[in-house]
Amino acid sequence: MKRFNLPLFALASVVFASSSVAFADEASTQALLKDSKCLKCHSVDKKKSGPSFKETAAKYKGKADAETKLYTHLTTAPMVEVDGEKEKHTMIKTKDEAAIKEVVAFILKQ
Repeated sequence: MKRFNLPLFALASVVFASSSVAFADEASTQALLKDSKCLKCHSVDKKKSGPSFKETAAKYKGKADAETKLYTHLTTAPMVEVDGEKEKHTMIKTKDEAAIKEVVAFILKQ
């Protein structure tokens, strides 16, 4: 009979579990983006009336205050320019700090 390699099994279980958690987090992040109507003006890789998440990630790449600035942008409804007109940016539809940070991380990883 073959010996069961417990450490290898444990490592494989951790890797599988963490990838499942990441997928669940990304799915909930996508749902929050949809519910907050972010995807009306933004997409992951195509410019709409607002910049794509890839453009936003490139803009903030290497900047120490990137997370803070993006978090503030999502939670304070600043004025933005859309088609040459100024309008209030829609705030994200949650007060859950962890969920907002997940959205920020999702945008910045693009």
